[in-house]
Amino acid sequence: MARHREPGTPPRTLVVLAGLGLAGVTGVAVWFLPAQVTPEWSASLAAARPPGRAAASPSPPPPSGPAETSPSGYVAFVDTAVNPGFDLPGAARRTGVRWFSLGRVMAGPSGCAPKWGGTLDPGRNPVANRVPELRTAGGHAGLAFGGPVGRELAAACADQRALTSAYRRVIGAFGVSFVEFEIRDGGDLSAVRRRARALADLRRDKDLAVTFSVLLSPSGLSPTDVEMLRQTTAAGAEIDTVNLLAAIEPHTAGEGRMRRLAAAVRAARSQLAQVLAIDAAEAWRRIALTAVLADPDSLSLLDARKLSWYSTRNDLAWLSTRGATPSATIVRALRGERA
Repeated sequence: MARHREPGTPPRTLVVLAGLGLAGVTGVAVWFLPAQVTPEWSASLAAARPPGRAAASPSPPPPSGPAETSPSGYVAFVDTAVNPGFDLPGAARRTGVRWFSLGRVMAGPSGCAPKWGGTLDPGRNPVANRVPELRTAGGHAGLAFGGPVGRELAAACADQRALTSAYRRVIGAFGVSFVEFEIRDGGDLSAVRRRARALADLRRDKDLAVTFSVLLSPSGLSPTDVEMLRQTTAAGAEIDTVNLLAAIEPHTAGEGRMRRLAAAVRAARSQLAQVLAIDAAEAWRRIALTAVLADPDSLSLLDARKLSWYSTRNDLAWLSTRGATPSATIVRALRGERA
């Protein structure tokens, strides 16, 4: 005999399916929970909702207005010296990624001349030379200075005017509105101050979004990087975003990999709030998070969905990856798309 259902009551099948959907979202949230739930996390969980309709297949991103100068969503990092054949506009059309950070601009042998990878003249980079095509496809590109190998311009060029001119020349050549500095010389305070003064001058000339990329440790930022950021702001340079380079633990590390990462980001958030003299909510918005991958499989699909959820719930500036190249499926998940 068929069961009687009260008018206005949804069928039992729909109730079960809705419950499963909510359980999926809550399951992702639980993976990020600290051992003791704080009010901050409780509010995030209360705001969680089941995912909506699945995203459509990647398509060319719509052109955006000239006022958009800061990265958002997912930022693809391209080491142009390692991958000189990278199809910049093609990648934007194929994946839907709208923002790219092109590296690495370093000091050449003379110290004050910017070179891609420390050796290639700015105008001879086949990847960066396609930035105009990328813009036509609706995308944006920024320049990444510095990195783990070689010398960033401020560390190699002691002449303040020459340094400012070098930055201005390469930024102007590609017409970018976003620059990223991956700092590994944070203890060189003379270089820190030269870089800061140059950035202050450049920002007086044009609207320029500035990101500093630093290593994330389990306890947050290193004392050296905290002091570097403090000295940078004291010298007059405004920092829009601090990009946390987070090495992803291998799957063999066991349970709690994403939870430990979340704890490290929270520690960095507290440090940034103090250094930049901002409140906790604004500190979240100033954080970008880059997963540094040892191999393409370092992030599982579930890991990527957790990171996307975490970024959305805490209103992070953007997500990115570095190191090994993740699969298109992982990139889609980091962008918040559902399979």
